[in-house]
Amino acid sequence: MIEFRHLETLLAIRDGGSLQEAAERLHLTQSALSHQVRDLEVRLKTPLLNRRTRPARLTTAGLRLVALAEDVLPRVRAAEQELRRLAAGRAGRLHVAIDCHSCFQWLMPTLDAFRKDWPEVSLDLTAAFSFAPLPALARGDLDVVITSDPEPLESVAYTPLFAYELVLAVSSQGRLGSVSHIHPEDLADQVLITYPVDRSRLDVYTAFLDPAGVEPAALRTAELTPMIVQLVASGRGVAALPSWALDEYKNLPGLNICRLGTGIWRTLQAGIRIEDADTAYVQAFLEQARRTCFETLPGIKDSDSVGPVRR
Repeated sequence: MIEFRHLETLLAIRDGGSLQEAAERLHLTQSALSHQVRDLEVRLKTPLLNRRTRPARLTTAGLRLVALAEDVLPRVRAAEQELRRLAAGRAGRLHVAIDCHSCFQWLMPTLDAFRKDWPEVSLDLTAAFSFAPLPALARGDLDVVITSDPEPLESVAYTPLFAYELVLAVSSQGRLGSVSHIHPEDLADQVLITYPVDRSRLDVYTAFLDPAGVEPAALRTAELTPMIVQLVASGRGVAALPSWALDEYKNLPGLNICRLGTGIWRTLQAGIRIEDADTAYVQAFLEQARRTCFETLPGIKDSDSVGPVRR
């Protein structure tokens, strides 16, 4: 029953002090403005103006609608401005989830650089270790998911960021401390230290141990990369990690880094909804992420230059 034009009219009457002044503010004739008010009064079945006074005064019902106008109209105008910025691709929401424990190293600089260029985009970052991020992306709860385990979802597209080699960190004092290449059977008597994620998401199993039918002697988990590295260096086990995540520890006393077979390469990808594929700020984020990665991470490659997984 109540339209935006009605609220604008009553607000103009209040601010202008008379029907004539309100009509001029709204670029209407006084007759058209009076007709609009009478039409609303018929709809609401109550008078909005006391026409016996000169100038006409708003009734209690009219003042109630003015209060509504003061609340609603600024919010509508703000939403219209935001929608215009969204249409221009300059504003929006970018909720990012990382499905990778060691991704903070390059993702935080990426977000800092992105904020400077896109200040009107609302950024949020979460670690997706305790929930399924890709279904949340498909539902619209997230906007970007960084993962090396893409799932085929109808509404989600994946953009490769970079390829990285999975390597094995071992104690230099142990049996594997002087070798350069590891075979699956070499881990049969080792304690394997991993992040606390499902086995099906651990590449050391899916791409190296499972195909060879090998099980490690025991499994241990740790949340943080530095903690895993210290456990390995102290002889508590071995750990398969991205080569770039281990680069800062390569000179750590007690640590040796080995290749898995002839090399196992994985691709880190960014999942986005297909409907957002052409959104300017989404594409800008992906470009910034790739640029930051290749500027800061050693040993990574363009995904096109890496062949199939080998063991």
